[in-house]
Amino acid sequence: MNPIVSTLLGLGLLAVLLVAIGHPLGGWLHRTFTDSRHWRIERLIYRLVGVDPATEQRWTTYAVSVLAFGILSVLALWALILGQSWLPWSLGRSMDWHTALNTAISFTTNTNWQSYAGEAGAGHTVQMVGLTVQNFLSAATGLAVAAALVRALARSRADRVGNFWVDLVRVSLRVLLPISVLGALVLIAGGVIQNLAAPHSITTITGAHQVIQGGPVASQEAIKLLGTNGGGFFNANSAHPFENPSAWTNLVEIILVLAIPFALTRTYGLMVGDRRQGRLVAAVMAAFFGVAALATSWAEWSAAHLPTGSMEGKEQRFGIAWSVLFGTATTGTSTGAVNAMHESFSPLGGGLLMVNMMLGEVSPGGVGTGLYGMLVMAVVTVFIAGLMVGRTPELLGKTIGRVEITYAALASIVMPALVLTFTATSLILPVAKGALLNTGPHGLSEMLYAYTSASNNNGSAFAGLSADQPWLNLTLGLCMFVARFAIIVFTLGLAGSLVSQPKRPTTAGTMPTHTPVFGVLLFGIILGLAGLTFFPALALGPIAEALS
Repeated sequence: MNPIVSTLLGLGLLAVLLVAIGHPLGGWLHRTFTDSRHWRIERLIYRLVGVDPATEQRWTTYAVSVLAFGILSVLALWALILGQSWLPWSLGRSMDWHTALNTAISFTTNTNWQSYAGEAGAGHTVQMVGLTVQNFLSAATGLAVAAALVRALARSRADRVGNFWVDLVRVSLRVLLPISVLGALVLIAGGVIQNLAAPHSITTITGAHQVIQGGPVASQEAIKLLGTNGGGFFNANSAHPFENPSAWTNLVEIILVLAIPFALTRTYGLMVGDRRQGRLVAAVMAAFFGVAALATSWAEWSAAHLPTGSMEGKEQRFGIAWSVLFGTATTGTSTGAVNAMHESFSPLGGGLLMVNMMLGEVSPGGVGTGLYGMLVMAVVTVFIAGLMVGRTPELLGKTIGRVEITYAALASIVMPALVLTFTATSLILPVAKGALLNTGPHGLSEMLYAYTSASNNNGSAFAGLSADQPWLNLTLGLCMFVARFAIIVFTLGLAGSLVSQPKRPTTAGTMPTHTPVFGVLLFGIILGLAGLTFFPALALGPIAEALS
């Protein structure tokens, strides 16, 4: 079947499944964020850590809580990785200090960039106690920040945006943990392994020796996808048959990636009391996703003069269509998982995967990060539209003034500044240039992809870059940390400004933000800002390679 037709059919199937899942899941997320009751186990956790669940926080306190939790998580995970040789099930694994620091920042920031081979750098204890735990906590942090921003839009004349510790615990226990357990069981039924076996050698039919790796893969796989994390237990990630053995497990994994980001749009509509707002955000996210998937499928189909298109770097069991859909899902969210080698995509195909991240990962974005990223862009769009038509910019009855647009602008420029600054710097330093497998436009694309991935907390890579060296580990780690927490602080600052405002009544002069016209404008603003920022770099990289 033509890959483009297969992609269209796949998009249709995903749409049906995501709508069916998103309605109840979005409602449950709404209940999780607004429930006045606390579960018994939640109350126990609050007592153990000394948190008063009845006390809400100002945005500054909320931001300090997020930062403190993030820094302590990095330090604890770094220490765990460095000390893994003294732990059970370490399997003799170890990392250099800079690789361990990069990994600790990566998993804490929901990036899951891996400068090491998954099965060679971390033993079972670090995988379970360190990396998997951070997969839950980093995802819960993103969801908590999104909830704080939506509360700010929903409330009037207040000074509190919620309690970070309550949001963190609730999301982890009520949403991420139960779905991950169910997802892991489904994946095990599909053939994904789950054991504590040590590597062992077998003799192949040709008489050669091959080492077979085991481990707690399914439990890690479920949350790495559901939490839009992406770090693979194996170096081949979700292209490895022990992580993703068949076409139907591939479908399950794509659904796990997209379920919460799309469901959150319903949560948003319910929390602000206008479901049309949520449907508009979902439609814009879906439009970006659909256009990207079809364009990438066309690029891969037309890259080789074969009926099947270009299958380089792709698994036969997935083909072009489902490799493209997986790649679009993971680069459109903050998920670093891959079921095909992105560097082996055609120049245009690989460039389009890069563009998904350059949009700010809003198609549909990571768990929590996608929603608050889209709402930040909605603030920018309302402000620009207000200037164009001479109206006071408003979003859900809240005036978008100097303070609000300043926070939104700062949140919007963090990622591009990091990407362009560190890509340019690394390309002129011999120590970084030496890590490139290729020269010319493709070499530029390898470096550009790396810093785009890190600065968007994605984690995927063009595998030709040998990133396990001090300069790249430290600068990529810096990009991950700053991009994650600077944007969170600016987003919470925006929330603090919005929550203090009264809600203005809707009048004939109010610009509606739930209509197709606003949706098209929002789509255009996001695309235009990304294009103006990154087109010169793309022209020197993937576009130049495609035209050569």
